[in-house]
Amino acid sequence: MAPELMAVLRRLPARKIRRGTADDIDGLARLLWLDAPDEQLDQLPLEAFTADLAHWWANHQDSHHAFVADVDDHEVVGMAWAALLPRTPRPGATRRLAADIQTVFVMPQYRGQGIGSALVDAAAAYATQAGAARVTVHSGRKAVPVYERLGFASTPQLLQRPPDS
Repeated sequence: MAPELMAVLRRLPARKIRRGTADDIDGLARLLWLDAPDEQLDQLPLEAFTADLAHWWANHQDSHHAFVADVDDHEVVGMAWAALLPRTPRPGATRRLAADIQTVFVMPQYRGQGIGSALVDAAAAYATQAGAARVTVHSGRKAVPVYERLGFASTPQLLQRPPDS
């Protein structure tokens, strides 16, 4: 791991934040399950979803990087994902990356301790270290002030188009 990223991880609360591995699939699946709307939970049992997530991550490990917060050295209580996707090359910039922070979730009983912010910081630092010129995040309204406090800002240049347009 790059020294700059290690320095960021060392500054995080209680040193509970680390890069996720395949050994964390059960914990990551549980967090995704807890964060899902009730109507989605009826679609697939947790065990089947865990297997699907393991297969998906094996196929996307080069582009999607999990960061986890754990307690007692094993229980995963929070996550954030950094998605790194190649951008079209430009003259003089043939290796361009787009980075997006995705699926940030902390179990309710661990919220308010800085874990979510630490996860976002770690994921964003990783993306920047990997070469992303900027890092984006899609946020719910309640979390916007948190992301702004972490250095994210809205820009008129970043637009989105709904699928039914």
